[in-house]
Amino acid sequence: MALESNENHDKSISKFESMLKTDDVYFFDAEDFEEIIHHYLNNGKISLGKKAIQIGLEQHPNALELKLLHVEVLVFEDKYEEAERLLDQLQDIDSRNEEIYIQRANIQSKQDNHQEAVNLLLEALQLTEDSFDVHSLLGMEYLFMDDYEQAKRSFIKCLEFDDKDYSSLYNVVYCFEFLEDFDGAIHYLNEYLERNPYCEVAWHQLGKMYCTKDMYTEALTAFDFAIISDDSFIGAYFEKGKVLEKLGRYNEAIENYETTISIEDPTSHAYLRIGRCHEKLGNNDLAKYYYYNTVHEDPLLDKGWLAITDFHYKLENYEKALYYINKAINIDGENPLYWKKCAKIYLALDNFDEADFAYKQAVDLGNYELDTWQNWADVLREIGDFGSSIQVLIQGLEFYPESAGLLYKLAGVYLKNNEILKAKEKLAEAMRMDIEKLQLFEEEFPEFNKIEWLQTLVSEIKKAST
Repeated sequence: MALESNENHDKSISKFESMLKTDDVYFFDAEDFEEIIHHYLNNGKISLGKKAIQIGLEQHPNALELKLLHVEVLVFEDKYEEAERLLDQLQDIDSRNEEIYIQRANIQSKQDNHQEAVNLLLEALQLTEDSFDVHSLLGMEYLFMDDYEQAKRSFIKCLEFDDKDYSSLYNVVYCFEFLEDFDGAIHYLNEYLERNPYCEVAWHQLGKMYCTKDMYTEALTAFDFAIISDDSFIGAYFEKGKVLEKLGRYNEAIENYETTISIEDPTSHAYLRIGRCHEKLGNNDLAKYYYYNTVHEDPLLDKGWLAITDFHYKLENYEKALYYINKAINIDGENPLYWKKCAKIYLALDNFDEADFAYKQAVDLGNYELDTWQNWADVLREIGDFGSSIQVLIQGLEFYPESAGLLYKLAGVYLKNNEILKAKEKLAEAMRMDIEKLQLFEEEFPEFNKIEWLQTLVSEIKKAST
């Protein structure tokens, strides 16, 4: 029967398009027009859909479903007032048609009136026996409102109607994740799997939930069941590989990543993961091979360039590391991680002027990590620019006001710049915040350890804290 229905559908489309080309007028049932219109709207052919609505209403001027499809197109084109007027007319004809409320909800949703959309969908729910679509729409409205608890309930309802609705299943898990209810997600997925034991999607999601709780043995079991359910499920192999990596089982991880490559075209992420495993195993030539393949496969993948740069950096091949990070910067000069890595390499090469420039670029592009401020200040101190070093540390403290390490460093640079009163102030503040980290100051600025006032200040702070 399905084949016959599909053949009839194709014949209706061909017949309609033939009519448009020849200007002949053919008669269609209203149901045929509905199929034709849905076909065009679902395939993004809005103008043909509108033409079918126009001709359909000429042949069937009282067809409610065709008028509702007309409303759908009006809403799509943001013609809300015209759509509302038509809905008012339709409601006078059939006040208990749930589709009228669904379309009114759609209009409210598109105008960001999500609570009103929810109210209208709840009304629709009272009028329909087949409420799957309404629950799905309600779930999306609740997501727009950040009401993840209600959204979760709506999508669970969808799964009660159709347990193969994987879109709703993903949304249920998403809601559990956002609520940070990982135990709830695990419980729900296990219940779901009792009813659907061969659902690879549910096993895959369950494995990911176990990973969030560091339950790696259970995660591996879940991914194995996902693979048993569908031995071509790339996501399960990939996630299983990541778990095996965490457990230090690198050869097994490589096998799983290689399986993903054998099933489908290689991805840069798979190459990158394989490269990292080989690096952990000490297979440097293989690691380098896979890192090069990573950036060849996707030149814009920043993790690939950073991996190959780190690989050479760890081997103290700083010139090679610099070569590859500069290639990355030439591809994407707006990436702050590239500039930060570049600064680190220049620092290892004792090229402080270039390191200063690279750190400035990283910060200008939005990298505000604590070690960025610390290292940039150190670079400026090395080139004797104490004033700029102080400014960098002050700026860093705006982002990390509770960082005793930055305060100790700032106190030391103030001393180097002969700003004694400011040094005393910052040193006292740092010691009151964390006296234990005074050792870092003493190691970094040993030339000041025997200053009498500093020893007195340390004694006073220690007494006050006991």
